[in-house]
Amino acid sequence: MRIVALEEHVLFTDLAQRISAADVAASGWVPAGWAPSDADEAASALDRALNDTQQERIGSMDEAGITMQVLSAVGPGAEMLAGEEGVSLARDYNDRLAQVVERHPDRFAAFAHLPMKDPEAAADELERCVTRLGFRGASINGTTDGLFLDDPRFAPILSRAEAIGAPLYIHPGPAPRVVRDIYFQGLPDFTAFILSNAGFGWHAETGLHILRLAVSGALDRNPDLKLIIGHMGELLPMMLQRVDAMFGPGTAIGLKRDVSQTILDQVWITTSGFFDQSAFLAALTAFGADRILFSVDYPYSPNDEATAFLNSLPVSPADRARIAHGNADALLGLSGA
Repeated sequence: MRIVALEEHVLFTDLAQRISAADVAASGWVPAGWAPSDADEAASALDRALNDTQQERIGSMDEAGITMQVLSAVGPGAEMLAGEEGVSLARDYNDRLAQVVERHPDRFAAFAHLPMKDPEAAADELERCVTRLGFRGASINGTTDGLFLDDPRFAPILSRAEAIGAPLYIHPGPAPRVVRDIYFQGLPDFTAFILSNAGFGWHAETGLHILRLAVSGALDRNPDLKLIIGHMGELLPMMLQRVDAMFGPGTAIGLKRDVSQTILDQVWITTSGFFDQSAFLAALTAFGADRILFSVDYPYSPNDEATAFLNSLPVSPADRARIAHGNADALLGLSGA
């Protein structure tokens, strides 16, 4: 069975080093007090896996039965740099990704990395990547300057993505410093760090990101915009009914659709990093098999565990094929469609 994985990460160290270590630490991407010298053996192995786009990555895909990865740049990245520095870093990342895809077009596709501090430049880079480099959309790491994508500042990105039919993958990123200080202070540094990101905070914030895009009217203004979120729906599957119950009909808050319908019309979810049957059943019940796509979250999660989970899902063969590749092939226009 063809298997396409959508949230699979790279981080090219030589490019990422354009961002100062002090800025990386201040941004919340690493624990408080972190320094580059702190890297241990496990961190070094992760760094090698993020940089690798050849034998080790492809070998792991083969062992797990994964046909294709859609690559995206994990942060910290161009969203941290203003002006030409951000534009240049994003372009260099994307040109490097395009080379990777060109070497192995049957194994890799890519999402564009964008200079989010300059939305017009980001929209232009998205269009360049999709129309000239053959990318399948873009991946965006959380908020930018403490702002969600519903802020009018980012309207050029949303409208351009809609116009060219390019899905946006909303990936978690560190919360702004003021949020981290209020929500996660008073805990040991590493505990606070994990709770603020992959231990809970990232998922709650990304779910909030999607809700803001819906309730603000941003999705009504861009009704053909397609969004993807990972981690089994970033807590949204269990919240949709509750959200509608609290907001009431969408028309009551000036929307064209109910909040849940807006999300179900325009959002797809992936399994990245969540290999749990109860979470899957909630996602299946809320979104349906046509809106769920397979992902691993490589190299943060293992390929073999993800495909074992896929093969264990309590779904029909037809729905398993949709989740494994059919939905991704249709949404991203991949050659397996």
